[in-house]
Amino acid sequence: MPIREEQQFAGELRNLEAQALAGVYDHYSVAVYKYVRYRLGDDRMAEDVASEVFLSLLESLQRGSGPRTNVKGWLLATAGHIVTDHLRRAYRRPTESLDDEHPDAGRSLDDEFDRRQRSRDFQRAYQQLTHEQQHVVALRFGEGLSLEETAAITGKNVNAVKALQFRALQAIQRNIGESPHE
Repeated sequence: MPIREEQQFAGELRNLEAQALAGVYDHYSVAVYKYVRYRLGDDRMAEDVASEVFLSLLESLQRGSGPRTNVKGWLLATAGHIVTDHLRRAYRRPTESLDDEHPDAGRSLDDEFDRRQRSRDFQRAYQQLTHEQQHVVALRFGEGLSLEETAAITGKNVNAVKALQFRALQAIQRNIGESPHE
């Protein structure tokens, strides 16, 4: 979305215009969900957290704060904070979720097992990253944002984002290489 439209959206939001709120939700809900889903690896939890992001937007606007110019950046940064809080709570109280997915009838059981194992290996390696690295990887690869957009959302310069991304990808590769399932 062009900067001028972002600023107009932000102005309308500050006035708590219903159409602007609905428009922001319609325009950004998929991006917020995809970002959160990438970070958490869980569909249901991603839906809950994405809802929390938009609730946080409404509460911020009611307090007279919220996004001033970059609505998407504000939403994704807020999503990052909520995900981090969720992961901290989950770390203190670990749970094991049951997988509701069933193998695709077109895939063999071996293929499905391999796909799920690769996914678990990636998630395990991803969880070993720092929160900053997870945030950058989710923005760059989950959301497909450019280095400049990622830098703006994280409040870092482009070189710092590149360094975080490079170290994160190296750590993922190293951690997957150490997987006992290979």
